[in-house]
Amino acid sequence: MGIVNVTPDSFSDGGRWSDTAAAVAHGRRLAAEGADLLDVGGESTRPGSTRPQEAEELDRVLPVVTGLVEEGLTVSVDTMRASVARACLEAGATLVNDVSGGLADAEMPPLIAATGVPFVVMHWRGLLTDPHARPHYDDVVEEVCRELGERVATLAARGVDPAQVVLDPGLGFSKDAAHNWTLLASLERVLQLGHPVLLGASRKRFLGRLPARPGAAVDGAAPPSDPADRDMATAATSLLAARAGCWAVRVHDVASTRDALAVHEMTERHRG
Repeated sequence: MGIVNVTPDSFSDGGRWSDTAAAVAHGRRLAAEGADLLDVGGESTRPGSTRPQEAEELDRVLPVVTGLVEEGLTVSVDTMRASVARACLEAGATLVNDVSGGLADAEMPPLIAATGVPFVVMHWRGLLTDPHARPHYDDVVEEVCRELGERVATLAARGVDPAQVVLDPGLGFSKDAAHNWTLLASLERVLQLGHPVLLGASRKRFLGRLPARPGAAVDGAAPPSDPADRDMATAATSLLAARAGCWAVRVHDVASTRDALAVHEMTERHRG
């Protein structure tokens, strides 16, 4: 899943693709590099970000979704708003990726139920309005899995077929670095919930503090590397996702992840 951000304030590449023509060209490039699906989003979810108005989000994403679909590309829409999802599905998007898992908009579950499209349900404990808030878990894997299971059950009660649901453990959302690493090491447990799993680790802050890097520190004492310098680390997480059996990875740099996945495929093909 290649990321097409059409926001001015994304943590990684905010503003680079805010122009429709530039965003469509970027999506076309990601597809040429091997993206199977292009995820178009018009709302930044970085800590402390301000939500755009509904009309503004729609103005950002709908022309890009339309343009990519007209190119014959497979598109998903990254949104927490049912109205935005509906417009993009009508324009040809085939999947809804909702970081709130349908919690942010009560109209999202009935829309997903009515359309029958795949629906990415991320583990979510609310908007990250306070960038300094410290998340707390007694057992992050157990709690994330339990809360995802509860969310699927609630969606099913509102008419969503569980077969539509893709799960995302929500790395970086109400989780610190240790939580993220623990979830990465336990992806098999998320898969045991019985749904396809999407991993979204791309360029996230915890990948910018790898202990092997000069000046880096896992305790946060040193500043993290720039987001664009985290693509090799992201590719490594894609390899871990492939080994665990995840359905997809959501990445900014498709080429490096494709190389990592090719290594995985070749080693599996030649395993004795």
